[in-house]
Amino acid sequence: MKREREALSRAFGALRLAPFVYLLLIQTEPLEGVNITSPVRLIHGTVGKAALLSVQYSSTSSDKPVVKWQLKRDKPVTVVQSIGTEVIGTLRPDYRDRIRLFENGSLLLSDLQLADEGTYEVEISITDDTFTGEKTINLTVDVPISRPQVSVASTTVLELSEGFTLNCSHENGTKASYTWLKDGKPLLNDSRMLLSPDQKVLTITRVLMEDDDLYSCVVENPISQGRSPPVKITVYRRSSLYIILSTGGIFLLVTLVTVCACWKPSKKSGKKRKLEKQNSLEYIDQNDDRLKPEADTLPRSGEHERKNPMALYILKDKDSPEPEENPAPEPRSATEPGPTI
Repeated sequence: MKREREALSRAFGALRLAPFVYLLLIQTEPLEGVNITSPVRLIHGTVGKAALLSVQYSSTSSDKPVVKWQLKRDKPVTVVQSIGTEVIGTLRPDYRDRIRLFENGSLLLSDLQLADEGTYEVEISITDDTFTGEKTINLTVDVPISRPQVSVASTTVLELSEGFTLNCSHENGTKASYTWLKDGKPLLNDSRMLLSPDQKVLTITRVLMEDDDLYSCVVENPISQGRSPPVKITVYRRSSLYIILSTGGIFLLVTLVTVCACWKPSKKSGKKRKLEKQNSLEYIDQNDDRLKPEADTLPRSGEHERKNPMALYILKDKDSPEPEENPAPEPRSATEPGPTI
């Protein structure tokens, strides 16, 4: 009896182990399915350029895979579906002429737009009754950063004044982050330095002499980086300001005195030139009176006719410089007595 009981217990034990042995035999058989790998999980794309969503798959089947790419949204958007590299169905208008599929399942997306940013999921299957492989890749799309500029209301400030504000700006670029530099090095934490929430604006309060330096900003996003030209901030001591103002006042006073001194002599010389001009005009008038033409002093022809012919002849003879060679005989008067015989 004892031996029979031992045999029965052994038989029941074998029956209990049978399911486990069966499971072990099943697990040793190869599973048919697709294994997908990707070298990168995050890709940074640039607007207008192309991005390659690269994957690799392995399968025990020699059949062509069914590949499906989707852009995950609240409602997933099918980008493309294919058997191998042959596209199935009609592409969406916004993806037409912009996609290309490779035999390993990779997707090339050209002429990137900002709307292309998101999480892409690929599904690869060989047959309907086998395991389907899945993989997700994140794609960002950005506009490159243009060269930034730093603007400031005034590049000169007074020590212990209220402060000054620097503004970093740029024309193009998305997802920009800002970093401020002092003499080419990142700014140290200081309670006097205040940054706006987006860090585009830097304000330094209660200015000290140590704030006299070169300031610039660095703007970057996932695909690019830009650095502004440095701006020099000059800090004056209050005592230095007084010296500058006093020196400027003295210089201005000396300039005014010099101008006044030069202006008075020029006024006197002008009066002198005016007096000389008047004297010259009077001298010319006197000479004109003395140098009248002789024709003005001679009697007119009408007057000669009315005068005595003898007086006219004497006048002409007096005016002529040389005596005539053959002077005409003087006419005798009718009352003059003739020669005595």
